[in-house]
Amino acid sequence: MKAVHFGAGNIGRGFVGLLLHEAGYDIVFADVAAELIDSLAAADSYTVHEVGQEGQDKVVTGFSALNSGTQQAELIEQIATADLVTTAVGPHILKFVAPAIAQGLAQRSAGLAPLHVMACENAINATDILQQEIQSAWEGAEHDLAVRATFANTAVDRIVPAQAPGQNLDVTVETFYEWVIDRTPFRGNEPAIPGATFVDELLPYIERKLFTVNTGHASAAYFGAAAGIEKISDAMADEQISQKVNAVLQETKALLVTKHGLDPIAQEAYVQKILTRFTNPYLPDTVGRVGRAPMRKLSRHERFIGPAADLAERGMETEALEEAIAAALRFNAPEDEEAATLHKILASQSADEATASITSLEPEHPLFTKVSSLIEAAA
Repeated sequence: MKAVHFGAGNIGRGFVGLLLHEAGYDIVFADVAAELIDSLAAADSYTVHEVGQEGQDKVVTGFSALNSGTQQAELIEQIATADLVTTAVGPHILKFVAPAIAQGLAQRSAGLAPLHVMACENAINATDILQQEIQSAWEGAEHDLAVRATFANTAVDRIVPAQAPGQNLDVTVETFYEWVIDRTPFRGNEPAIPGATFVDELLPYIERKLFTVNTGHASAAYFGAAAGIEKISDAMADEQISQKVNAVLQETKALLVTKHGLDPIAQEAYVQKILTRFTNPYLPDTVGRVGRAPMRKLSRHERFIGPAADLAERGMETEALEEAIAAALRFNAPEDEEAATLHKILASQSADEATASITSLEPEHPLFTKVSSLIEAAA
């Protein structure tokens, strides 16, 4: 079995690549980072260090690497004969990898089974985004694409912090992981990935993860940054910050229970597990890394405005989420282009204009006035 994976960074190697290796796939890593690809091409293994309770080292072998910018022909050939294509590149990069996948599908033999395509990104229904980009690049009949590929959405969860200098290709990750895949597109022919969980209804899992793990993690980062704390684990060791993050997740728990019918006891246990993960002292994660890209994190369907808007529409409490949004608006990292963009908007636009620019909320939405007030206070 062969898998082509776009994104050879820490998440690609330390999460998706590891699980594909353990499932028995030969992996072709594709990336535009020339130095990284050269290192992978010259190596015969790398080690994933799982840290925390019952941590262990796992060695990944059986991979090759291609530069997706300069080795297009070889990459397309590998896609044409692969069983599986996955991505971990960031939602905004999917449009750049789609043309190569489309060309690989065009060259795929009619006798091969459909190529399984899954985007493993921190975004709701990221594979749908990738599929749309592939369709835009597809030059054949729509039916031909449908018989050559199966597209399945996923929900992925593993904390992969910024890595310590000198690790080379090795990756340090937490012990916990979750890869949930929508079973329905495969029609009984799911790919063999023992480390993944296949479900009939994915949205509850996507929103449970996004509105608990991602919302909580970013909240810890923004509250920690406001307090002048550098590490996420140190921020969570601060009682006031820990209480604020827990309050945020109590609001998102109420939404998930109401919206998806999740069991409240099970969701509370999940919340507490997530809070414990954030306190892992073996993960040298920083508020700067977790908090970066605040414009995306404050966008309409992301981890703050998404659940807050759903709650507001239902007439439910959003006070803790509003406090987290206020902290996000004040996040300032000189090296972060999105943080610079955010502060430029705050300085140059009225509160209502900035609310629309940052969150895409409509003025009549019940959350709009609340966010506008937060922006006015932050400007």
